[in-house]
Amino acid sequence: MLGKLFYTSRRYLEWFCGSKKLATALADAVLPHPVFKHQTPLLRKLDNVDMKLQYNKIKNLQLAAKRLNGVVVYPGETFSYWRLIGKTTRKKGYLDGMNLFYGKVVPGTGGGLCQLSNLIYWMTLHTPLTVTERYRHSYDVFPDSNRTQPFGTGATCAYNYLDLQFYNGTDQPYQLQIYLTNTDLVGEWRTTNSSGRTYEVYEKEHWITHEFWGGYVRHNRIGRRIYDVDKVLLGDELVTENHAIMLYQPYLSEGINQEIADRW
Repeated sequence: MLGKLFYTSRRYLEWFCGSKKLATALADAVLPHPVFKHQTPLLRKLDNVDMKLQYNKIKNLQLAAKRLNGVVVYPGETFSYWRLIGKTTRKKGYLDGMNLFYGKVVPGTGGGLCQLSNLIYWMTLHTPLTVTERYRHSYDVFPDSNRTQPFGTGATCAYNYLDLQFYNGTDQPYQLQIYLTNTDLVGEWRTTNSSGRTYEVYEKEHWITHEFWGGYVRHNRIGRRIYDVDKVLLGDELVTENHAIMLYQPYLSEGINQEIADRW
């Protein structure tokens, strides 16, 4: 409790007394040029998880989306996920949704907003915006069934000390669009003019280790290739490195890399 008080207080000092210029402007007018768009399903069938928590999550996402939809990050400004959303309280209408706490599913007011931070982080990796603060998930809870993005391309969040922040070091504004359909959470980055660049986010390396305490830890490195308008490769950079305790048994499929198998 004392640790949480320390880190939350430090965050408040940063927000209100720090040197960063934080993005706060919301615009009804939509910027003309689409940069990157993505969507994720609102409901997933998960074993031993009360579906009510997922339905409550939808309500929580609706409330948070209203705080973020239309926000414009001008050149020189920093986007702060929690500064814009605020504290998720029952008074504001937030319900008990699904939270992951040390790898276990627990109910919590405002639970489920990691789906939103995951979406925003993934989209931001496909823009020239610079991620300055992001926290990885410490536990790998679900197997890769139907995974469409590389493992480790999400961003966990907890008010207000585990924040998601990125900086606009370009010469034009970027606008975030967030909304819900009947089935999906949808996000999009837009701007005024095309930079002509595209981004490919991929898994550079992946391995699993069998630890001395008996469990397994999953590791990988995420890279990003940058192309110009003619699809010429301009750069290939390391984005982040992930390490997560696996809460399910790894499955040895046919033809798996022998080096990884030896580590098991």
